[in-house]
Amino acid sequence: MAGDAKKLQPIIVKRIKKGGHGHHGGAWKIAYADFVTAMMAFFLLMWLLGSTTDGDKKGIADYFQSPLKVSLMGGGSGSGDASHVIKGGGQDFTRTSGQVKRGEVSATKSTINLQALKAEQTRAEVARLEDLKRKVEERLRASARLSSMMSQLRLDMTRDGLRIQIVDEQNRPMFASGSAVVQPTMRELLREIGGVLVEVPNRLTLEGHTDAQPFSAGERGYSNWELSSDRANASRRELIAGGLPEDRVLRVQGLAASSPLVKDDPNAATNRRISIIVMNRDAEDRFFRTAPEIAEALTGAAPAEPAAPSSPPPR
Repeated sequence: MAGDAKKLQPIIVKRIKKGGHGHHGGAWKIAYADFVTAMMAFFLLMWLLGSTTDGDKKGIADYFQSPLKVSLMGGGSGSGDASHVIKGGGQDFTRTSGQVKRGEVSATKSTINLQALKAEQTRAEVARLEDLKRKVEERLRASARLSSMMSQLRLDMTRDGLRIQIVDEQNRPMFASGSAVVQPTMRELLREIGGVLVEVPNRLTLEGHTDAQPFSAGERGYSNWELSSDRANASRRELIAGGLPEDRVLRVQGLAASSPLVKDDPNAATNRRISIIVMNRDAEDRFFRTAPEIAEALTGAAPAEPAAPSSPPPR
C-alpha cells in the first residue's frame, strides 16, 4: 500500500507566465537617455565656445598643453579653484579677462599714437594757415595803397594748403601786356606778401596763368607757356625781395591757359593771375615722392638716390 501511495502522489509543475511585451526589455531607455544627455552636453559646449573670448580660449589651450606649468604658477596650489588661471589666458595667469600678445598691443598702441599725432599736426597746421590768411588780409587792409587791390586778391584753403591768388584787372594789370615786367603796384603787393610768408616755415609753389588769347608770334616759339612761366618767376623774385628765403620756393611753373579761373570765358582778365600756394605737409610729402618719378620719366633712366634737399623745416 505504501508503494501504491507513492505512485499516486501528484506531481506539481510550476509554470511562470511572462507579461506582455516582456521580450523587449528596458535597456533602450537607458541608451536613449545617454544619447539625450550627450547631445545636451554637446550643444552646451558649442554655446560656451561661441561665447568665449579669444583670450579665454588661449588660456584653456595653454592649460591642457602644459598643465604642470599652470599648476606651478598657482593653478594647482591646493586652493581647488583654477578658474582664475584659465580665464584670462595669455602670459599673465592672474588676469581674469582675455589678453593679446605683447607685440600686438605695442603695434596697436603705436598705430593709435601715430594717427593721433598726425591728426593733431593737421589741426595745428590748418590753424597756422588760417592765421596766415588772416594776417595777409590785415596787412593789406592796413596799407592805404594796397587796400585798393583787395578786389584782386583771392585767398582760399585747398588740398595742398593756403592758396593766394592775385588776379588781373583791365584797369589795373599786374604785368604789361605780353610782358613779364612787374607793374609797380604789383611789385609792392608781392613784397608785402613775401614779408608775411616769412612768419611760417611752409614751402611754396608759384604758378603763372594767362588767358586763352594766343600770344603774338607764338607759332615761332614764344607762347603763353613761356609767358606764364616768366611771370611766375618774376613774382618769385619779388617775394624774395620782400624777405622770403630763396630755399622756401619748391616749384615755379607756368600753366598758360590750361586752368582758367573763369571756365565759361577763357579770355576773361581774371584768368590772368599768379597763384602762390603755401604748401601743407601732405603736399610737400607728395612733391618729394613724385619728383624722382618725374625725373625718371624725363630722362628715361632711374635717378640716383636724392639727398634730402634741406629737410622740411620743423612745424
